[in-house]
Amino acid sequence: MKLIAEKRSSSDKYDVLRFVRNNGSASDTLMPRQGILPHDLIHYVVESALPLRHGFLSQVALGADAQFVMQTVHDASNPAVHEQAAQVEAIVEGLQTQLWCGSFDLDAFLEAANSACAARGHAAFDLAGVDVHASLYQRAQALHAQWQDIPYHRSLSLDFSPRLG
Repeated sequence: MKLIAEKRSSSDKYDVLRFVRNNGSASDTLMPRQGILPHDLIHYVVESALPLRHGFLSQVALGADAQFVMQTVHDASNPAVHEQAAQVEAIVEGLQTQLWCGSFDLDAFLEAANSACAARGHAAFDLAGVDVHASLYQRAQALHAQWQDIPYHRSLSLDFSPRLG
């Protein structure tokens, strides 16, 4: 699936993320501008790095509507959310917090991700053996720098492959 992040004008409060699946069908969502990498692009970092098959991007790549998945996985009280979708969302939130801080603290990241999973009634994803700083935080920083370099009215294209099997 192609992710096409479109930067709108300098006065817009939202940019757009378009999802173009391998079969040609598409879905999109608005990305609120914030001082860090947009939340949905943090999903790209997390879901590209970790062996999770049921995250937001994977569900969209496999045909789900982006708005539907977004509403479903962001509803912390929804018991029907797949455990991996909840884990991805918790990791994204933990990474987002670290990006807001401007420096990486592994213990704070793990506490945030684990607490977010617990609040959703799911076990935390086991990150043992994962170099979280390199595979998540530094990659998010690099993608943020790349996104910042995109001029207004231009786009950034990323390839995403859902994990199957």
